Amino acid sequence: MAVKKVEKTEKVAKPKAAKVVKPKAEKVVKAAKVAKVVKTAAPAEAKEATVKVEKVAKVTKKESGVYFYAVGRRKTSVAQVRLYADEKATENELVINDKKLKDYFPTVSLQNNMLTPFKAVGLHNKFRMTVLVRGGGVTGQVEAVRLGIARALVVFNPELKKTLKDLGLMTRDAREVERKKAGLKKARKAPQWAKR
Repeated sequence: MAVKKVEKTEKVAKPKAAKVVKPKAEKVVKAAKVAKVVKTAAPAEAKEATVKVEKVAKVTKKESGVYFYAVGRRKTSVAQVRLYADEKATENELVINDKKLKDYFPTVSLQNNMLTPFKAVGLHNKFRMTVLVRGGGVTGQVEAVRLGIARALVVFNPELKKTLKDLGLMTRDAREVERKKAGLKKARKAPQWAKR
């Protein structure tokens, strides 16, 4: 058998093409687009366009003045509560994560649960409120806000503590989800036992 010798050829590197960098387009703000629509649209359509913008916009009014601050926790939720004393406050001035109370907690039971401390001491509609709440689910967040409100009311007036404590509103509920264990399906649930 004859073996053919193969000569190795050197690979010649091809010159790389230069990258063409495209200029980035300027970002157009949505509000500017809406303003253009309002200018060009008929008066009846202009009202509808501005109404749509108001519904989408968050409540970003910055509160100023003296406030009473407290932190409430429940499960994995943490709520930072600020209460501003205001005799003419309404429920629309209760803001949670830049949304109104009825938008953030839509069900009446959740709203009533959250407002329990105000109603217990007779200070309903006497405060404006801003809340930043993070983590957990809806129930955990509601109860974290409730504890934060109760603690902030005690900062406002320490004499309210006994009333709130008797109703159990000052106690931090320490119950949390138990961790899953190795070899089990959940914290305590074991896989089905088979004899053979």
